[in-house]
Parts: sequence; structure tokens; C-alpha cells
Amino acid sequence: MRSPLLDLPGAVPADGPDSDVAAHYGDLFAEQRALAKGEAVVDRSNREVVRISGADRLKWLNDLTSQKLDTLRPGEWTQTLDLDLQGHVLHHLTLVDDGESVLAHVEPGTAQSLIDYLDRMRFMLRVEVSRADDLAVLSTATEDLLVPRDELPDHLGRPLAGLWAYEALRIEEHRPRLGLDTDHKTIPHEVGWIGSAVHLTKGCYRGQETVARVHNLGHPPRRLVFLHLDGSVDTLPPHGAPVVLEGQEVGVVGSSARHHELGPIALAVVKRTVPVDATLLAGGVAAAQEVVVPPDAGRNVTIDPSLRRRIR
Repeated sequence: MRSPLLDLPGAVPADGPDSDVAAHYGDLFAEQRALAKGEAVVDRSNREVVRISGADRLKWLNDLTSQKLDTLRPGEWTQTLDLDLQGHVLHHLTLVDDGESVLAHVEPGTAQSLIDYLDRMRFMLRVEVSRADDLAVLSTATEDLLVPRDELPDHLGRPLAGLWAYEALRIEEHRPRLGLDTDHKTIPHEVGWIGSAVHLTKGCYRGQETVARVHNLGHPPRRLVFLHLDGSVDTLPPHGAPVVLEGQEVGVVGSSARHHELGPIALAVVKRTVPVDATLLAGGVAAAQEVVVPPDAGRNVTIDPSLRRRIR
């Protein structure tokens, strides 16, 4: 759904799946600074919201997805993943329980496939799954807000930051985004979703065998890295651009942005064996790595919490 906030003077639509919201409102770096200070809100109303209601909803979702949800308290936000049988990530849900329903927001264009899967798994349980098109997502630097979609114009009195500002802070915080920093082969260990979206000691769920095997026995084949890009180059490497080391393609660029303090930055997924101190070429741009997922992730190795300042 096209956001009414795109009608504001100076609003410039974002690209691709985010084209229904504003990339910026005319001053990218000022918007970033305001967002980082907690003074602005971002319109993310292109994200789709799913409502799961019924008395069995938390236990049911706990059995189907990667996070421990059966003890989730009302008002507590968390993340969970829907995996396939091989442990590949299909859906990433950011959710909250309001005491009556679980409200989960997901990437644009992915809600219906999630609903179709959940509907097939209802059996005789007391659960109902539906789209919540009446709700829209707004975000500050530290939290997500679900507001009635028809009240979006009421937020015009608050300073607004565009999605590019939000994405720059997300990349800075090493937080992957499904479909941009992942592909159809991605498993949770590769992009650092262990802990934030995967509970390692809960009961079984689809794809859990892969998660447990990698965590206890082996290493994932790839790892997420944060890239400091050469600031003398005018262009950012696009999504899908190759990451090259000594003439060999070793990975792919996911998200990239211009940060108000760090300059041009990006997230990429590279082969686990790439040396952590190697200078790479990301879409032809020189890039220094910062470790997000260590090469020895798995075998009960976890990510330094200082590298993951937020879970949302």
C-alpha cells in the first residue's frame, strides 16, 4: 500500500520492495542524525502485518518457529524465523503479543506465503491467522510501533526520517534484512540470527536439526561481514554485486548505504574461509572488513554481544 506520507513536499520514493515509502524527505544526513538521537520516526508502512489470534497461538508458534514464544509476555517484542526442512530461512518475523493476538510484521510481499503455511499447520488448534492490513509499522531508532494505517497522517507533527536513514543505522548495527542480506540458501548461523531470532535449547521445530548440527558440530559455509567502503568512489555497490578477493569471487553484497559518520558502508555474505583481515573489492569498490559472524561460528561459538547492539 502506498503511504500517504509520500505526498509530503520533498518526499522521494525508495526503490524496489520499498517503493511505497519515502527513501528521504530532502536531507538524508540530517534525517539520520535526528533518527540516531531518537528525535525522528521512520515510515515503514510497506511492511506487511500478520495477526495470529486464539488461545493456542503462543504454544503453536513456539512449535513451528525458531524462537521460544510459549512464555512471551504481552508487550514484549522479539524475532523468530520460519525455516524449511533443510534449515534455510523462509520468513523473518518481528512480533509482539498484545494479550489477545500476536502481531508480526514481515518483509513486503511475504505475508501471504507465511499465512498459507501457517493455515496448513492449524489442524484442530484454537488459532486464526489473517492479514492485518489495518495496521502500519513506524520505527524509531530503538523500537517499532504498530499504528492504525488510517492514522498515518496524524504523525505528520513528528520529525520524519526516510527509509535510507533507517537502513544506514541498520547496516551500522550489523542487522541483516531478509531478501537483501540473505538468499534461498541462508541458514541462521551465517547471518548472526542465533540468539536474536533462534533459541538453541527449546523444543523441535522445522529446520531445527540443521541449526543444532551446525551449532554443535560444524561451521556454516558463509559468514556475514560489515564493510567500510572506499569513500573516494562516488557510487555504492548495488545489491547482488560480487565480492572479490585476489581475482576470485568470494561473496556477494547485500545492503549498502551512506552513513552520516562512517561514510559508505555495506553488509555482505562471504565464504567462511575468507581471511578476516583481507581487503576486498565489493562491486569494484575497495572494502575493509569488520567481523560480524566469526569464521568459527558453530561448534558452540557465539557472537560477541558488543557487536550486536540491538535485536530489532
